[in-house]
Amino acid sequence: MNIKQKTIKAPITVSGAGLHTGEKVTMTFHPAAENHGYKFRRVDVEGMPIIDADVDNVTDTSRGTTLSQNGASVSTIEHVLAALVGLEVDNVLIDMDGPETPIMDGSSIQFVDAILNAGLVEQEADREYYHIPYNIHYSEPDRKVDMVAMPLDDYRFTCMVDYNSQVLGSQHASISSITEFVKEIASCRTFCFLHELEMLLKHDLIKGGDLNNAIVVVDKDVDEAELAHLAKLFNRKDIKVAPQGILNNIELRHQNEPARHKLLDMIGDLALVGVPLRGHIMAARPGHAANVAFAKKIKTLIKKERSRKHFKVYDPNMKPVYDTVQIMKILPHRQPMLLIDKILELSKSHVVGLKNVTMNEEIFKGHFPDAPLFPGVLQIEAMAQTGGILVLNTVPDPENYITLFLKIENARFKDKVVPGDTLIFHCNLLAPIRRGIAQMKGIGMVGERVVVEAELMAQIVKKQIAE
Repeated sequence: MNIKQKTIKAPITVSGAGLHTGEKVTMTFHPAAENHGYKFRRVDVEGMPIIDADVDNVTDTSRGTTLSQNGASVSTIEHVLAALVGLEVDNVLIDMDGPETPIMDGSSIQFVDAILNAGLVEQEADREYYHIPYNIHYSEPDRKVDMVAMPLDDYRFTCMVDYNSQVLGSQHASISSITEFVKEIASCRTFCFLHELEMLLKHDLIKGGDLNNAIVVVDKDVDEAELAHLAKLFNRKDIKVAPQGILNNIELRHQNEPARHKLLDMIGDLALVGVPLRGHIMAARPGHAANVAFAKKIKTLIKKERSRKHFKVYDPNMKPVYDTVQIMKILPHRQPMLLIDKILELSKSHVVGLKNVTMNEEIFKGHFPDAPLFPGVLQIEAMAQTGGILVLNTVPDPENYITLFLKIENARFKDKVVPGDTLIFHCNLLAPIRRGIAQMKGIGMVGERVVVEAELMAQIVKKQIAE
């Protein structure tokens, strides 16, 4: 059953102060069209530039996640994005009249409540998930950060934090499905250690900070004078250290609320991959920098797979543009060095050729006869012959010319080719042919698998000149 994309039914407005800037900002969530994704719009900046919620736009992760694009930026966006992912909203445009999202109570719950009050609406387009195909690892040994994404037909999270703190100790948090986000994760607030709070206050870095929007973990001995000073800074009559080792300004909503908040941050940061995920994410000691690096790794894999899907899968039995006899009228190669059996498609800028790899070829008598593999060098030669058809197709009387290959670059062999495989080569011109010089990008595929790729340069030469 296909799941439809969703957006919000009507505009929603949320206001508050940014945690670090202290500036009051109003955010307005607007319904957005199918396949729009998440975008921010700075309505207070000339031209109202739009910033895509894309991991490639991340410019800072020091105190939250910051995105920059088109001369504008938005910061501390992870709690907002977590709310959207947790509610499985696909498309929304978020107007902001300031540089930082409001911290609210330090969690995602007020964003969640506002969106639920407005309601959601299904759209016509299907939601396209990216299914984690195999274990994807990320680690930072010096910081003891470990992350892995594993295949699963749901969106599951497991998170462990360990800050070498007697107060926090080691904490774990998990959800078995993203549908548990609202109940288990959305209300979990950000936290900081007392020494971090004092440093931030000293450097005037949490102008919008309030003891109502953060859990303060007391990781050192404090005297009454210091507590009185903090009370004065935050306009409190009295501040004490609660038995749990936190300031008594608030009560924990969950015993492991810090770990749950780290999970919330991770969900928000991984939204920057740009597509809903299906998989089990496990993380030890995650943080914004690691989350973003992990998201980039996943996005890179998605881009590679999408580039493969860009190539059409051809039926080997389709009627060819040229069969073997016609190919021999154009190319000078002959058995055993004629490596192309058919040309399936041909235009002024691309060509598709086919090579049937069979066990009775001469090469297998001496090349790994007990475990036959079609040699990579011959894969490149077959690709070059396919490209030769493309190049010679640009001149009159192609039988009077040959192609001399001048350069092979960025050749990569990605999977083995064995007898019984049908190799299909796609060659595309990278630039118009000038002075008889052609530059091409070639891809070799077996079914939907890319097995070889390379960039080729060739020169068109008249036969009598070459001789």
